[in-house]
Amino acid sequence: MVAEELPRLRITEIFHSLQGETSAVGRPATFIRLTGCPLRCRYCDTDYAFHGGVWQSLAEILERVEERPGQLVVVTGGEPLAQGPATLHLLSALCELGREVFLETSGALPVDQVDERVVKILDLKTPGSGESGKNLWSNLASLRPRDQVKFVLCDRADYDWAVQVLQGHDFGGAEILFSPSYGQLPLQDLAQWILADRLPVRLQIQLHKLIWGDIPGH
Repeated sequence: MVAEELPRLRITEIFHSLQGETSAVGRPATFIRLTGCPLRCRYCDTDYAFHGGVWQSLAEILERVEERPGQLVVVTGGEPLAQGPATLHLLSALCELGREVFLETSGALPVDQVDERVVKILDLKTPGSGESGKNLWSNLASLRPRDQVKFVLCDRADYDWAVQVLQGHDFGGAEILFSPSYGQLPLQDLAQWILADRLPVRLQIQLHKLIWGDIPGH
């Protein structure tokens, strides 16, 4: 199927910035933010992507990507997988361009059909998010060592919950990321808890917010 025949995708923004999280933190990247999300996390910082957006063809999106330097492309949202097969086509097409592709997904929708060349960043929702009941635990079976699982933690209760999840599930060797909810959980507290419990996780912060603040498009 040629690109022109594929479904269009609703795009909130395409921009070039530094990756603020994950194992690629600090690296220049092209971000494709898809519109729409079935979740309503209490701490969401991209609620402007819930609605609106502009419909673009796959060919138009790929052209925008090719205008930008660097190999890393991050497909994010909203919830990118909410646009169904069209997102899967986009991910595969980006891989065919020779790009290193990261998918940032809530984990509430199936990831088993995602192209194997894509690095999956699975954001498991904690109780503090208000959406932990939406976690699709069967997604863990699709994880590989190159994938990553993120926990955004709002307080000590979220931390204790995340520790229990780590002890009770197989993550397929994926790297585990603990991130404090911006403006809620003091970074020093989370660091001390991780060290005290000797957890094999990566503490991460949102680098882009330290640089630019909570501004869309960065």
